[in-house]
Amino acid sequence: KPFIARHNITPGDFIQFAAAVGVSNCPGAPRLDFFLGRPAATQPAPDKTVPEPFDTVDTILERFADAGNFTPAEVVALLVSHTIAAADEVDPTIPGTPFDSTPEVFDSQFFVETQLRGTGFPGTAGNQGEVESPLAGELRLQSDSELARDSRTACEWQSFVGNQQKIQTAFKAAFQKMAVLGVDTSKMVDCSELIPVPPELKITAAHFPAGKTNADVEQACASTPFPTLSTDPGPATSVAPVPPS
Repeated sequence: KPFIARHNITPGDFIQFAAAVGVSNCPGAPRLDFFLGRPAATQPAPDKTVPEPFDTVDTILERFADAGNFTPAEVVALLVSHTIAAADEVDPTIPGTPFDSTPEVFDSQFFVETQLRGTGFPGTAGNQGEVESPLAGELRLQSDSELARDSRTACEWQSFVGNQQKIQTAFKAAFQKMAVLGVDTSKMVDCSELIPVPPELKITAAHFPAGKTNADVEQACASTPFPTLSTDPGPATSVAPVPPS
């Protein structure tokens, strides 16, 4: 609030700008667009308008379709964001628990690891919206697990594995669609040149974490086999928490 108060910017613009700049810090990310000119909100958003990790796939897809005519493929594209994400409150005993083994880079490991068979919980069991994950220190959302295995989204989910160009292109398009919902872009100013160019991703090949192979994949796409990937050497992978924000 102090920053917004000192500048001629609305909270909506500030949130979108901060998100685009934040993503630009991640190697492998696309350079996101930023349009300035969102009006100030006149009232709080109604409760329960953002899907929860314990919602069904039907509920999630219906909500995105209602909010902005998002297709199932675009919902999957928005979830590319989970490649650089972690959970603080799903299991409050272990804040900062990542959703994949490479939370510091914008890659396809999230789409590899969500399709591996779950074997345990990184912290306590019985948390709403959490299911078993395949790696120590990694948290899996129920919604991610179900979207990775639902017939409407499974093949699109799998198609991101090892496809860095598609990850960048699809996420950028879906993010931009989300960013300008409900506003007239012809009345906004394109300030995309202010967004830094993200660092290059040095390793783009998808891989299995140490200790995992194709035998651990829960194949969900009925039309295309899961890609054959190499396995990292060494002892079974354990994922460290991300630093506190």
